[in-house]
Amino acid sequence: MNNWKFWLDTLSLWVLIVPLLLGYGVGRWLERRHYRSIREREQALRHVVALNTRYVPEGVVAGSAQLVTGGVVISSDYFKTFVAGFRSFFGGRFRGYETLLERARREALLRLKAQAEVAGSTLVIGVRFQTTTIAGSATPSVEILAFGTALIGPRGQVTAAP
Repeated sequence: MNNWKFWLDTLSLWVLIVPLLLGYGVGRWLERRHYRSIREREQALRHVVALNTRYVPEGVVAGSAQLVTGGVVISSDYFKTFVAGFRSFFGGRFRGYETLLERARREALLRLKAQAEVAGSTLVIGVRFQTTTIAGSATPSVEILAFGTALIGPRGQVTAAP
């Protein structure tokens, strides 16, 4: 009888702990899977160069230019949100949110590069990032838009001047 009472008394604690542990495990697995996908696509798109310079680099011949963008919205998981609540109380770095922003920036840049590749470009200049936080949900979310100018050479690809 006492054993049953113990489990009943601790039920509210288990209702808190089990979803947190589940959220931690699933969130970590999804984050690792996303990082693996990012690394694979970065390797595949390494031939598309993205620069933050405002001007066409010296020696580059471009026949046309096109605006390219890459946008992404990424949300934090409940476990990181729960831990961040304690972190905001005590102060310090939000490492969980730092990885969230890093993943979002890298994903937005990859989508920009993919759009440039579809346009026939291997060089994007004037790359900028616009960041917006999305409020009103139970978990913090961030939207990042990467945009730039894809330079397209006279015969499709950007080439160096002779």
